[in-house]
Amino acid sequence: MKDTLAVLLTCHNRKAKTLTCLQNLFEASLPESIKKADIYLVDDGSTDGTSKAVLKEHPNVNVIQGNGNLFWNQGMRLAWSKAAKAGKYDFYLWLNDDVILDKLALIELFDCYKETLSSFNQMSIITGAFKNSKFGNEFSYGGRTESENIIPNGNLQKCKYINGNTVLVSKQIYNELGNLSSDYTHAMGDFDYGLRSLKAGFNNYTTKTYIGVCPINEQPKWSNPNIALKTRLKLFKSPTGLNYKEYIFFRKKFWGVKWIIFAVKAYIKVLFPSFYKKLRV
Repeated sequence: MKDTLAVLLTCHNRKAKTLTCLQNLFEASLPESIKKADIYLVDDGSTDGTSKAVLKEHPNVNVIQGNGNLFWNQGMRLAWSKAAKAGKYDFYLWLNDDVILDKLALIELFDCYKETLSSFNQMSIITGAFKNSKFGNEFSYGGRTESENIIPNGNLQKCKYINGNTVLVSKQIYNELGNLSSDYTHAMGDFDYGLRSLKAGFNNYTTKTYIGVCPINEQPKWSNPNIALKTRLKLFKSPTGLNYKEYIFFRKKFWGVKWIIFAVKAYIKVLFPSFYKKLRV
């Protein structure tokens, strides 16, 4: 019996990137084990005509309208909730709309998942490894240890943290862990999910090869010494900045009393970013 897949995305005013992402997704080869793939896209209040353009080019995409205040984590939660209610899918795939998938990306993700079952007899989350650009092999997103990026080397490699750019989750893991946490607005939901996976006895792996391109985001403005302090402090609490309150919640949840160390470091980083950088060298 073949499986079904729900692809989950959220977007806001990035029409060109969203369309490019979807086009590459449709051009990617589906594994033979997948009989159907449905797409659920949350358009979080775009004013650039994203929904209209998507439906014109890809009328089968399930477009869900957001209120403009969902950002990444809450937008993905909504997409996942709608997909889970619409059908009993065997797999769910998180996909950022700035990702450009290779043609064999989906096959690599599912091959890695199947290898974890056959080699380790254990269901695992698979996060896709991405390059910063089409040319070269500079890592941008994927799996991470406590202190290092995990560079694809042709073998399955465990990771502690998962970047949510492209992540494959089976229905069994979804049934155990549920949706992304409601405690986060934009960032940290992916890290939280990966750590919850480990706590529940699952494993996280990164793909054996790069499966596409996803450019690295610019240096966070809240810690950029070239940005005015007043602006940095505003971004320090913003959903698209550090979002300090949610960041501390995340640290308390998984690090206990050590959250105090992270709190102090965060304040040093926003108030004295150049000094913090020297301390890190």
